[in-house]
Amino acid sequence: MQSMTGFASRTSQARVGDIPVELEWELRSVNGRGLDLRLRLPDTLGFMEPALRAQLGERIARGNLSLALKLRHAGAAPLGQVDRTALEAALDALNIVAEQAQAQGVALQPPSALDLLGWRAIMPMTQDFAALDRNALSGAVLAGFASLVDDFVAMRAREGQSLAALIGAQLDEVVRLTAAARAILPDRAEAMAEHLRKALEHLRDPVQLDPARLEQEVALIAVKGDVTEELDRLKAHCAAARDLLGTDGPVGRKLDFLMQEFNREANTLCSKAQHIALTRIGLDLKTVIDQMREQVQNLE
Repeated sequence: MQSMTGFASRTSQARVGDIPVELEWELRSVNGRGLDLRLRLPDTLGFMEPALRAQLGERIARGNLSLALKLRHAGAAPLGQVDRTALEAALDALNIVAEQAQAQGVALQPPSALDLLGWRAIMPMTQDFAALDRNALSGAVLAGFASLVDDFVAMRAREGQSLAALIGAQLDEVVRLTAAARAILPDRAEAMAEHLRKALEHLRDPVQLDPARLEQEVALIAVKGDVTEELDRLKAHCAAARDLLGTDGPVGRKLDFLMQEFNREANTLCSKAQHIALTRIGLDLKTVIDQMREQVQNLE
């Protein structure tokens, strides 16, 4: 069982041919009705998107996932900063050119500092990976990605265990409230009967009632006010939810549907209560069920 909320990041280094590269990964997810994958890859790695999507689809069933990957030459100066090694090489090259030009009587205008900063090698804003071998680069990417997904799934599993424990405690509360509702049914029945007797006594003076019809109406009131079926269904729903919590694999959709059934029974219980204590229990049930549904909606 996994939560749909998760995060993992990883930085790995590899050699692609003779070139050391660094891969910086970040994978995060939030709740979603289905599986929505958004990948942000360097242009050089656009060809990897189908393979990465396929691997995520094998491990993840639901959630809005965002994957970001940065690729850079290991040990290179950060983008937007001066590469001192490249600057020294450029200045040495300028000296050689200036000396050769002077020897041949050619006057050259020396470059300004701003001219030098405009050279891509001295202050790189992007890195060129066109020379990298695609097969070797693909292997490095997949190796780092597999470890990233392992970390990501492990975190979602830990979150899922915490959610399952919390939902289990909420199910315990539903069971307790259901038992409390069942325990007050005798007092409720007596109170309803007393209320009905008083109502009938009030009607008997001015109105002659047909005993057979009166018996039918009393039976109908008793049927409409019976909440035994709702309490039985709540008990059955609790058992079904516990079975799902003990199941391997994604169960979030099934539990979410079951929460609707929980809520329906609690609503019916409140509407048929006609007893202040039972109404209070029904409202407590609705509160716990609503809290439980919030947690269920985080499950994959």
